[in-house]
Amino acid sequence: MMGLRVGIDIGGTFTDLVFLDDRGHVTTSKVLSTPDDYSRGIMDGISSGAGLHATAVRQLMHGTTVATNAILEGKGAQVGLITTAGFCDVLEIRRLRMPALYDIRWQKPPPLVPRRLRREIPERINSQGEIERPLDEAAAAQEIDMLLAAGVDAIAVCLINAYASGMHERRVRDLIRERNRAIPVSLSSELVPEIKEYERTSTTVVNAYVLPPVRRYLRRLTQELDASGIATPLGIMQSSGGVMLADLAAERPFNIIESGPAAGVVGAAELARILAHPNVLSFDMGGTTAKAALVQNGQFVRVGSLDVGGGINIAGRLLKGGGYHVSAPAIDIAEVGAGGGSIVRVDAGGGLRIGPDSAGSAPGPACYGRGGAEATVTDANVVLGFINPEGLAGGSLPLHPMLARRALENGVGRSLALPVEEVAWGVHRLANATMARALRAVSTERGLDPRGFALMAFGGNGPVHAATLAGALDIGRVLIPPVPGVFSSLGMLFPEVEHHYVRTYKRPLDGDDLAWMQAAFAQLASEGAEALRSEGFAPADQAFDRFADLRYSAANSELTVPIARDQSAGELRLSFEDAHEQQYGYRSSEEVVEVVNLRLIARGLSSSGVPAALRLSAPTAPPGRQREIYLGPERGWITAPILGRFDVPAEWRPGPLLVEEYDSTTVVPPGAQVRRLAWDTLEIELG
Repeated sequence: MMGLRVGIDIGGTFTDLVFLDDRGHVTTSKVLSTPDDYSRGIMDGISSGAGLHATAVRQLMHGTTVATNAILEGKGAQVGLITTAGFCDVLEIRRLRMPALYDIRWQKPPPLVPRRLRREIPERINSQGEIERPLDEAAAAQEIDMLLAAGVDAIAVCLINAYASGMHERRVRDLIRERNRAIPVSLSSELVPEIKEYERTSTTVVNAYVLPPVRRYLRRLTQELDASGIATPLGIMQSSGGVMLADLAAERPFNIIESGPAAGVVGAAELARILAHPNVLSFDMGGTTAKAALVQNGQFVRVGSLDVGGGINIAGRLLKGGGYHVSAPAIDIAEVGAGGGSIVRVDAGGGLRIGPDSAGSAPGPACYGRGGAEATVTDANVVLGFINPEGLAGGSLPLHPMLARRALENGVGRSLALPVEEVAWGVHRLANATMARALRAVSTERGLDPRGFALMAFGGNGPVHAATLAGALDIGRVLIPPVPGVFSSLGMLFPEVEHHYVRTYKRPLDGDDLAWMQAAFAQLASEGAEALRSEGFAPADQAFDRFADLRYSAANSELTVPIARDQSAGELRLSFEDAHEQQYGYRSSEEVVEVVNLRLIARGLSSSGVPAALRLSAPTAPPGRQREIYLGPERGWITAPILGRFDVPAEWRPGPLLVEEYDSTTVVPPGAQVRRLAWDTLEIELG
């Protein structure tokens, strides 16, 4: 029986599945998400997979929003925190950074652990890992008993300088286990053994906060999969773009907070390499948000930490501090609240506003006919003729264009006193302006000109907006990948298993003797090799990437620089100064460069590989189909032919035209031209 690889992505509106067999044949499934129990939507999607045989599944990858939703909705566990005497207020003091510098109404998010559940114990380990004050076990036991009596669901343990030695934290865990073996315990020395007390404490608390709901969800999903006969281990996408097995994700859920958005960027980087378009801006527009990321020289960009729970964010080093800090590697993604389901309103000043709240899947946009009365971006695109009025997902979700018109006329249109098509065009353009902020955040704010990149657009709504959005940014080339509406699910089939390790080694970078660094990396590699071996990866299928967090000794922030195996201290310093100049605009040959942390990524190399070509099950459009689309007051209503993806030739074909598929519609405006490339990717060249 032919092997089958399955990718699963849960969004705010739809749950998407991609099925890829050994010959590169792709089938897809798109069902409404089930927020009350996401596993139910997944099983609905699997059961609708054409010709799916459970025993044929040999790879199962999943991107989940359960951890993120637990924080955003405030529905995580009740957490107790055990910390060193004098440090219980670290969570509230935080850092002196805020996302809205001049907004006097801005407030810090409330700590995930109330003060009464933050308990201090007498002990002290110094920054060298030496015991200055032994752990008072009697006092620790008393505080543990208090937390258990309070009914906490999980306990986070974060003691001062535990990055240098975790012996006291491990003993506290033993004391907890003696009293309750079932309660989840998160130790900072095992999760994030690196310097900086607030960051380490916040990360440990976030892990404890989301661990119970993530564990329950993954156990329930695993049971459902087992019951259906799918015995393949479930892989979970990490925020970093790697994969970890579900059992490990259930213990370290802080690594999967940005699980879903990462998959699309991984897929975009892989497709960029296939198409020899090494520099692209990844643009993923779904039902709730739009996300942008940078792929440069075929590689996506990672950051060492992220903020979660601070609302929709625009990536940028000057805008952190709005949420809960998590010290976990993550793909650098900018996000705005402008998806297809984003609600459109007129504010008190008479201005048009989009999002960040969304109609979601229930009730959904007005055009879904499921009770939604407020107009959304999708309703505007239906009125403009950009979306097939007969329905989404191959017609399985019927649309009601008259309900979309009524929502715009009765809401926004009444306030603006404009014809409904002009209102819809204004919504479309405002959505583009909002999403352009995310694209600028990962390009111009990084000192890069977006005109030197191609825009790779996917998500259910990405191809609808791609051409007009690219035009607003003076980007001349747009790439629409295969199965664009479920492309994030396809991207989940290409990452490697990854284990990330970090240790603090704070010392100057001087001389040429890096023997101490080689020894430290050897120890981290030994841990990584053992983890990969336990997951079935032979030594020949293991790879290790090494990095160092460096800074000028008077600075307070670090830059992560890759390290070659035979690199000298002088070469490493030069690499750091090049990176520092690109990031901050200056370099200094006189200041001392300091090593702060060493990082290692242990990768399990996949044997599945990337197929040379895909076989899409996309029908061609019936000949002669066309639809009226509205392109603003200057152009008005024009007639656009409707093609299927396979109707698009390898030679350039001029617009206007629409390319309709099961999961999305691509709009090619007048003055642009389109052709079909490898992997059945559409390339649009703008005039």
